[in-house]
Amino acid sequence: MITTLIILIVTAALFVWGKIRSDIVALCSLLALLLTDVLTPEEALAGFSNPIVIMIAALFVVGGAIFQTGLAGMVSKRVLRFAGNSDYKLFLLVVSVTALIGSVLSNTGTVALLMPIVVSMAASSSLSVRRLLMPMAFASSIGGMMTLIGTPPILIAHNALVEAGERGFSFFTTLPVGILLLLFGIVLLWPLTRMLDRKDRREDDDSRSTVKSPKQLVTEYRLAENMYRVETNEKSAVVGKKLSELNITEQYAVTITEIRHRIVTPFRKSITQELPEAGSVLGDNDVLYLVGDFVNVSRFVEENGLNFLDRSSDDSIPSFSGKLKFDEIGMAEVVVLANSNIIGRPVKESGFRNNYNVNIIGIQRKDRYVVQNVKDEKIQSGDMLLVQGTWEDIDRLSRLQSEIVVIGQPSVEASKVPLEEKAPAAGIIMVLMVAAMVFNLFPPVVAVLMAAVAMILVGCFRSVRDAYRTINWESVVLFAAMMPLATAMEKTGTSELISSGIVGSLGSNGPHLVLAGIYLGTSILTMFISNTATAILFAPIALQAAASLDVSPYPFLVAVAVAASMCFASPFSTPPNAMVMSAGRYCFMDYVKVGLPLQVVLMVLMVFALPLFFPF
Repeated sequence: MITTLIILIVTAALFVWGKIRSDIVALCSLLALLLTDVLTPEEALAGFSNPIVIMIAALFVVGGAIFQTGLAGMVSKRVLRFAGNSDYKLFLLVVSVTALIGSVLSNTGTVALLMPIVVSMAASSSLSVRRLLMPMAFASSIGGMMTLIGTPPILIAHNALVEAGERGFSFFTTLPVGILLLLFGIVLLWPLTRMLDRKDRREDDDSRSTVKSPKQLVTEYRLAENMYRVETNEKSAVVGKKLSELNITEQYAVTITEIRHRIVTPFRKSITQELPEAGSVLGDNDVLYLVGDFVNVSRFVEENGLNFLDRSSDDSIPSFSGKLKFDEIGMAEVVVLANSNIIGRPVKESGFRNNYNVNIIGIQRKDRYVVQNVKDEKIQSGDMLLVQGTWEDIDRLSRLQSEIVVIGQPSVEASKVPLEEKAPAAGIIMVLMVAAMVFNLFPPVVAVLMAAVAMILVGCFRSVRDAYRTINWESVVLFAAMMPLATAMEKTGTSELISSGIVGSLGSNGPHLVLAGIYLGTSILTMFISNTATAILFAPIALQAAASLDVSPYPFLVAVAVAASMCFASPFSTPPNAMVMSAGRYCFMDYVKVGLPLQVVLMVLMVFALPLFFPF
């Protein structure tokens, strides 16, 4: 028991210190329990096979798919319309919706479902994501108090009552308690989360990325101002010919950056993207994206019987109004090093097209940008080349570190481009997952695993590697490594010692103080072990305390359920707290600063309110 207490205290101190990553601290705690023979290897590693841990990892994949397909962005735009320009309305909307969903769905599933949407909303608003994610995690636990199925501690309390011969809870017995908790949570969290703003700004300044997105590159190189969309038709001279035959770049000083083939069938219309190659054949109704001087582009259009798709207001020079897609074809910047053998060569002789299947469509040379007649420009040391190609080819190009350097990681940048055509499939899978969990068609972990695999199989990710990249392994390892501590506390009698000590010292002071003691003991213990385990430990203590005082057991058991679920002062006490930790860049002390005051105020509130809802 002494060993377990020492490990518990040291672990908590390291979390508070915050100089070591939380998952490493948790692993060290696990190893300490293992090396001191408090736990067997099977007991110490059981957390990594726990269904909750597996479900958390799978939920990250589901959430990643919702984000990757652009579904999160679509939903967030619609939600933002209700919030308008008010940060408080957005905060209120996030907390309320989270609590509502959390009343019928597990808090873990609720957070996984909403986290990508909330991150998208924060990115589109002026409100920091740090002020939304932590309240969302807390609201998912508060919402669980509104119904019988919202959180396991309520079911445990219900079962304890039934086994004791008392009438159990109905579906909405605890709804008034949940509503009261939600109202006070909203009032308290809005000012408390202001403490997270200052740190957020500092971290953003320190960690701001220098890698530009494809859309940023288009703007910086002013491609849209030099880009034109033209359409072929059955009378066009270029139809049916290969680009190698046409020699458009040499003859007209015009670069084709993209070809879009429009396929029309009786059943559907589709558009496919193609990166121009020597063997590319132009067809009827193809759309060509051209970069070059308008005079040269206009001459190419007129001589080959093409049509401009964009028109200006005065019908002179067309103004580009198309939408560039980067789901398959991407862009990146490449720095030419001093030892490169392409220095002094014109772009057309650089070999980028033949050797790496990418096109050079622009050059940044100090403060000057070149996007017209690029083929004749001689490459210089230090030039920044704007290359275009498939994401796979750009990624392959990035391996030539001896002569050139690709800015950023193309595979990572590709993963940021939404696969919007897969959004409907992702939405259907998500709805089916929620339905399976609400109606208990499958165990929750099975429903989530099925959804995660389905997201991969239908193509919501570009690759399986991208799917694995969405998993926040720090959160998974943190939760898995901390679970054995609960086993150790139960095995050594530490949990029983803490709980019985608190209740025993207050047993002769009336029901209100005993209720406060049970709530406090439950609240402290659930900071270190799961709410389910805590509720199991304290439910019989609550029943015994009520029997010894000859009062109703209902307020005591509801107090156990509430206290076990309302744990906000620790990142590893509940899966939602752990899940948002990395996404919000929170440290242990952030939970203490925001969660501890909330937890204390709600405890005081419940000690006085529960006897009103459930009289002694």
